[in-house]
Amino acid sequence: MGESADGLNQEFDDQEQQGYSNLESPETVTCTTFNILAPIYKRISGGHCESEFRECWYDRNEHILDGLLQLKSSIICLQEFWVANEDLRGMYEKRLGDAGYLIYKLARTNNRGDGLLTAVQQNQFRVLNYRELLFNDVADRVAQILHVELYSYTSQTTSTNVVKEALIVNTHLIFPHDFRCCFLRLQQVYKILQYIKSYSDKCTHQSLPIILCGDWNGSKRGHVYKFLRSQGFVSSYDVAHPYADDDDDAEGCQKWVSHRNHRGNICGVDFIWLLNPHKLRKPLKESFEEALLGSMKSMLHRIISEGGQIPEILKMKGSCMTYSEFCQAIRELGIIGQLHGGLSTEDMEDLWEYLDTDGDGIADLTQVGRSGILCTSLQCEEGNKENGAETERRTLRDSSGVALGFVVKKATLSPNEVEKGLWPENYTLSDHALLTVEFVPVEIHCA
Repeated sequence: MGESADGLNQEFDDQEQQGYSNLESPETVTCTTFNILAPIYKRISGGHCESEFRECWYDRNEHILDGLLQLKSSIICLQEFWVANEDLRGMYEKRLGDAGYLIYKLARTNNRGDGLLTAVQQNQFRVLNYRELLFNDVADRVAQILHVELYSYTSQTTSTNVVKEALIVNTHLIFPHDFRCCFLRLQQVYKILQYIKSYSDKCTHQSLPIILCGDWNGSKRGHVYKFLRSQGFVSSYDVAHPYADDDDDAEGCQKWVSHRNHRGNICGVDFIWLLNPHKLRKPLKESFEEALLGSMKSMLHRIISEGGQIPEILKMKGSCMTYSEFCQAIRELGIIGQLHGGLSTEDMEDLWEYLDTDGDGIADLTQVGRSGILCTSLQCEEGNKENGAETERRTLRDSSGVALGFVVKKATLSPNEVEKGLWPENYTLSDHALLTVEFVPVEIHCA
């Protein structure tokens, strides 16, 4: 898919109308995310793992580093980084360090062997804080959060002092092995957003742009995508390559792919999300509960379409139920029990509180259908204007009303064939494509 100049121009026009203005520096911030396929997971002929053959994995990772260093991205976020191997670790530390990067590594819990690596250019960023988020779930997933200050960007308006800070997040969500993993992926994203909110609330300047990178193991069809959209995040690649984005037909509107999984399926799962400070969004907990209910609704539709059996209580349209009946229905669906990636007791209690709107101990099942429909961030904004619903909005504690933000200038996937929905058979660097986004720093007038 070629880059749409008209689409990019429209994006810039829209953002200017929302109170954006360019900073004086012509420099851009580039960000690359790449799942590099840990050698312990890469299968080769004879049922062996690549990790058994040092020459193979060493050569492949040398080529990966060659490509990364040629890109010279400001930010590099890697997933499935083989943290446990000293030689591979040293290779990345040496070459990225020599190229001027500050490097942060984080292993998955329970000695899984792989993890995350985030690297930022020292001549572009000062790292103010670094945090590691351990999900402590059945998938042993983790996330890295960097609070950075940008160098060399000066305000166009000399009377204001723009806070040149941002948050960078790198993560890798669980693969959807079965239906319960869809709920676990939502829980993982919720933990990240909860942590970001808690961290931001403690910062002197709360209105910080957020760049959220990684392998999300889910496409635009999924509820993780819709959950992030409801929180104001936009997919940077889709901003740079606009096409009909009808959430009711998300499968039809995603043209690109970024992964060929172990089942041989190709799909688009790698994202660089952007959230600018001015974005209105629904309360986080409410969005999460709606996302869980949306996943339950999708699951029920799938069961019905495949001729499966659903709990009897859920067949009664417009019927009412108590909390114990609700829990029993969810238990029969097999999606309760945090140990196996299902809903926790706390999730169930929160969902019940959301459904039992009048607190009489009885909930109307028809609410599940209504709550399962998530709106996009734009729809949320329009709806809030119409009905006065509560929204969250990050605001500066200083009086300037000006914050740092980013405009998506360009986004590319490599190899190029994946932008057209094709997977090249001669591509051997990884089972994921490499995604790079170029951002232009801008002032956002939040007042």
